[in-house]
Amino acid sequence: MALTDGLFRTRDASDLISDTEGEAGLGRSISALGLTAMGVGAIIGTGIFVVIGEGAISAGPAVILSFVLAAATCLFSALSYAELAAAVPVSGSAYTYSYATMGELVAFIIGWDLILEYGVSVAAVAVGWGGNVNAFLDSAFNVRIPDAISAPPGDGGIFNLPAVAIVMAITFLLIRGTRESARVNLIMVGIKIAILIFFVVAALTSFHASNFKDFSPHGFNGVRAAAGLIFFAYIGFDAVATGSEESNNPGRDLPRAVVGSLVISTLLYVAVAVAAVGVAPIRVMTDSKNSDAPLSAALEAGTGLSWASAVLSLGAMIAITSVVLVILYGQTRIFFAMCRDGLLPKSLATIHPRYGTPAKLTLGFGILISILAALVPLSKIVELVNIGTLFAFILVNIGVVILRHTKPDMDRPFRAPLASPAFPLFPVIGIALCGYLVYDLPGTTKLRFLVWLVVGLIIYFAYSRKHSKVRSQQRTDSRA
Repeated sequence: MALTDGLFRTRDASDLISDTEGEAGLGRSISALGLTAMGVGAIIGTGIFVVIGEGAISAGPAVILSFVLAAATCLFSALSYAELAAAVPVSGSAYTYSYATMGELVAFIIGWDLILEYGVSVAAVAVGWGGNVNAFLDSAFNVRIPDAISAPPGDGGIFNLPAVAIVMAITFLLIRGTRESARVNLIMVGIKIAILIFFVVAALTSFHASNFKDFSPHGFNGVRAAAGLIFFAYIGFDAVATGSEESNNPGRDLPRAVVGSLVISTLLYVAVAVAAVGVAPIRVMTDSKNSDAPLSAALEAGTGLSWASAVLSLGAMIAITSVVLVILYGQTRIFFAMCRDGLLPKSLATIHPRYGTPAKLTLGFGILISILAALVPLSKIVELVNIGTLFAFILVNIGVVILRHTKPDMDRPFRAPLASPAFPLFPVIGIALCGYLVYDLPGTTKLRFLVWLVVGLIIYFAYSRKHSKVRSQQRTDSRA
């Protein structure tokens, strides 16, 4: 049998959907509001509460434009995600869409990429959560957890205990049930939106237009570099697509949730960025001692209200908690889909008889991510997450173009605008923008990502190719 035999065989959307029925499927329990809250919950977190300071180092006050550029990059991909999520409402997100459009090998590669993206992203936001715990304790009670047990090696610590605690707490909540997790997330999303609005209002009381002088000290290159980093702030809307299989009405609700969560988050981000620059000199956010909580530092420096800083730090903790919840949820659903397709061991995808969740693999990921969060500094994590996400977005945009050609009559409850086979403008723009940001990432990040993909290819040819459901069906058909 040829080496390439079956590698690019696709799975029909109806076949993928049929897999969701019966004992192998997940129960439908998430409403449109729950899906939108999931998107907002995944997006608003470490990016705005932590990474804004790192972005300001490159862009200065023009970090505001960096948020807009990163959002524009995401919008085109979000429209493609919305179309595919509604047309193929199956757990797995970009992995599943690639299987339906580009075949098994590409699907495995993107699934393997998403495991990295989501897992490392959870670790990154957990590290940020630990930093904001100390910022809150310092502002509210003038105490701090010792660096030895609140920071990873390389950042002055030995073991990041707060990061481990939050990851394991969320792991057990996800094991307990999807409906319960969605309800907790909805509450946290409401709280963090209220606190961001509070930040904007409080900052406006001490707003200084003079802080916008020397608006873009490093020109467009600085804005672009900051956008590549701040892109991390928008990661998460794609996690909505991983809830396809558990949505009450995926055809209607998923497009609204994907696009709606991105729009809501962008408006909040821009408002917060303007307020942050106006309330205190940019050097406050870029000071290394404020790297874990730049917004809290800016608010306290600009207003002198230490209690307001404490409120914001508490909000950051809540915000980042919801990000951990949604992204870890998304990762388990992607891995679940790959196991169900035979590309990874099916035994890991068993559904808990009482909770109706993939408890075994959820616990396994929780433990692995806890170890990563405990030992790796945030600065080493963010760029690796970005390249994995951008790679996924590129393939989703390509998937829309291919599926419009190969399945023109397929039922599409939502259609991305300007994405016809003859004129796929929006998907092409999405690919170009993502490729542009990938190009600007450091070479070491690209090398680490390449190593991860090589490891994945070894696993695919050693195990996945032999056990895949598509290949098993192919052998059955050939014998018949």
